[in-house]
Amino acid sequence: MPTATFRVLFVFLAQVHERRRVVHFNVTEHPSALWTAQQIVEAFPENTAPRCMIRDRDGIYGEQFRRRVEGIGTDEVLTAPHLPWQNPYAERLVGSVRRECLDHVIVLGGQHLRRILTRYFSYYHKSRTHLSLGKDAPDPRAIQPPSVGKIVELPEVGGLHHRYARLAA
Repeated sequence: MPTATFRVLFVFLAQVHERRRVVHFNVTEHPSALWTAQQIVEAFPENTAPRCMIRDRDGIYGEQFRRRVEGIGTDEVLTAPHLPWQNPYAERLVGSVRRECLDHVIVLGGQHLRRILTRYFSYYHKSRTHLSLGKDAPDPRAIQPPSVGKIVELPEVGGLHHRYARLAA
């Protein structure tokens, strides 16, 4: 992600496929295999590591990363070179983040990007619907019958998106 000062920031995302939930993200200007390995530990603390992980063949996944993943008991599944469609969940998430959020803001720096992404992922988990989840959000929402009250618009992600809910009278 380029910033207003033309620095390039890199974002690490860890997503669990079951409910399309982003369990961890972080931002850095200088990614390395050691930094990426630390992100995996932060994404899956204690005994919460997945059985397997799909990843591409980027050079950032060096020896330290591979050892760390092996140490937490996760099998790596590598996509074929230059075939991003083999990891459609990650590609869809990255595309959604870009189209729905980052294409509409100017990022000032690493802390600013973290704040933007924190707000976006809160919206993504609680309000954004997914067809694959039966038009529900990753955090399931209760159905609000008309008797609850009138519909109000609630701005999210700094007004970039909105959630509609019924407000009790």
